[in-house]
Amino acid sequence: MRIVVIGATGHIGTFLVPRLVRAGHGVVAVSRGTSTPYADAPEWERVERVTADREQEDRDGTFGDRIAALAADAVVDLVCFTLESAEQLVRALRGSGTHLVHCGSIWRAGVSHVLPITEETATPPFGEYGTQKDAIARMLKQETADGGVVTTSIHPGHISGPGWLPIGPLGNLDPTVVTRLSAGEVVEVPGLGAESMAHVHADDVAQLFQLAVEQRDAAAGEDFFATAPTALTVRGYAALVASWSGREARLESVSWDRFRETTATEHADASWEHLSRSQVFSTEKPERLLGYAPAYTASETVRDALRWQAEHGDLGVDASFRP
Repeated sequence: MRIVVIGATGHIGTFLVPRLVRAGHGVVAVSRGTSTPYADAPEWERVERVTADREQEDRDGTFGDRIAALAADAVVDLVCFTLESAEQLVRALRGSGTHLVHCGSIWRAGVSHVLPITEETATPPFGEYGTQKDAIARMLKQETADGGVVTTSIHPGHISGPGWLPIGPLGNLDPTVVTRLSAGEVVEVPGLGAESMAHVHADDVAQLFQLAVEQRDAAAGEDFFATAPTALTVRGYAALVASWSGREARLESVSWDRFRETTATEHADASWEHLSRSQVFSTEKPERLLGYAPAYTASETVRDALRWQAEHGDLGVDASFRP
């Protein structure tokens, strides 16, 4: 197939594009041209490159037509964040026969009520990001039901992999949390530490996108959560990190007010966004319909990401830290 990947050099595209090339597809990689994939691979030499500023072209009303003109069998949209942007692309693809596979987010689901969360039991979203992702997914599902563009939406968890810092044990991107745990220092935890996170390896997300593209009929009109088959709690994640230095995690439970007083605002806000949801997702639906088989557990996912960080000197840890 001829497959267009929008946002091709990001977290998912880094793994998806080489996968598609190895499978024999012709790939058109669309990006702003300001970054390179997180991991190099020889398959990129066989990829057609297109440079486009989506935000500007969305404002100009030209982006959808640009993508439609590429005449692809499938379009994988990894960087769509508003309903208006999604609708513009859908309008341009109507009548083309192209399969549109959209990247959403697990935050289209709100706080957890029943665990694991399924596509049918997710609670309503909150916050602008999750609300927009949910609105896009609902629009796409209705578009296909009405006989328009064939669409699929995939909703990844906290994407992790070599090359970037994963969401950490406190649900934020503060690297000093790992440093303190590895040094045996006390780490203040907001709440009980029983709150959960939904990590997923970027290559497993790429796997599900590939499966959806290659099984159009099974994926048509569907939405799927993409996470690891397991999930880590705050205290479980902390214990794992500390163990890589041969230590036990020393955790002190504090109130959210106390946590906000002692934590940078950006990190405290990120912790609240992740931990207040306390999400664990079922992977039964993509496994059943598409054969999704994630290769990484949540523990293996964060280990792979933090090992890369340690090996490249991007963590303030000593030689005893060995993920």
